[in-house]
This record gives sequence, C-alpha cells and structure tokens, in this order.
Amino acid sequence: MSSRSSRTDRPRDLPETVIVGQIRKPHGLRGEVVVEILSDVPDRFVSGRALRMVAVDGSARERRIEKVRVNGSRAIVLFDGSHTRDDAEALRGRHLEVSRRDVPGAEAGSYYQYELLGCVCSDVKAGELGEVVGLVEDGGGILLRVSRDGETVLVPFVAAFVEHIDIEAGTISVALPEGLIETCTFRS
Repeated sequence: MSSRSSRTDRPRDLPETVIVGQIRKPHGLRGEVVVEILSDVPDRFVSGRALRMVAVDGSARERRIEKVRVNGSRAIVLFDGSHTRDDAEALRGRHLEVSRRDVPGAEAGSYYQYELLGCVCSDVKAGELGEVVGLVEDGGGILLRVSRDGETVLVPFVAAFVEHIDIEAGTISVALPEGLIETCTFRS
C-alpha cells in the first residue's frame, strides 16, 4: 500500500446531523413503534422532544415524541401524527437524527463513530491503508473497517496501536504489529 495521501490540508466537513436511533417495527395497534436507541445521552428520548426522521429515500421531517417508554437500548415511542398500526408501519426503517450541535463533546480519548468515519488511516511503516468506512464491535474491542482499491483491512482501534488522531484533518495514524495488515486484509 502506498504511503502517499490524497487528503488535503483543509479541515474536513463533518455531518450536520447525527443518527441517534432507528425505528425497527410497529408496536401494538395505536401507532407506537420500537426504536433502537443509538445514543448514550439520557434525555435524547423523552416526551416533547423533536427528532429529525429520515426515510430511506433521504426525505426528512421533524417529528415530536408524544409518549415514550425506555427499556435499555430500546424504546416504545409514539410520534405525533402516528395513530394507527398502518401509520407506525410507514415509519419502519427510518433513522432518527439530531443536529451535531446537540451532541455533547466526547470525553478525552473517546470518539464518536461519525467522527471516525471518512478518516484516512495510515500505518507508520506501511503508509496509507485507506478510508475508515465502518466500525465493527466484536466483543474484544472495536475494529476500524478501512478500505481502499477493493481491499479492506480490519484495524484494532486500541490505544496500544493508535499513534495520533486528528478529527479536524480526518486522519488516524497507527503503528500496527508486523504481519497484522497482511493477516487482516481481504478483497471485497
């Protein structure tokens, strides 16, 4: 893999909105839906809160939570304008978003997924590995899914290997053990 980077020196554009939940399915007959919560902000899902609801086709509109019951990483939510099972069924699969300005800053040494996606990952010896296109949680920690030119490498996102992260510039520098890149690379 080449050590040259195609990244410019200008700060990268982070998304304006951040996904905080996804509507999985209807619940009952009165318009409620099951929401998978993708946020650790405690008051993200409360009655009266407005969220941006985004359909698969990218169309979006703001919807207000009328009623909610949270149970761990799931919630039963009734949105304004949803009163029947058919109304709830029409919401299946939609993402729920908030403005990035409403996301609290990450603790020192921690990063949000949206901050890491799109970063160019480079190894101090091997050079540029590619762009972070996903994260995999495998029980043993987080792996960065880094892709370039049809090849993907899973990079352990652990302090022992991470040399430097610059979210503004969109770069992650790692020092991987000998042989890890060859072992963990596959063609997609």
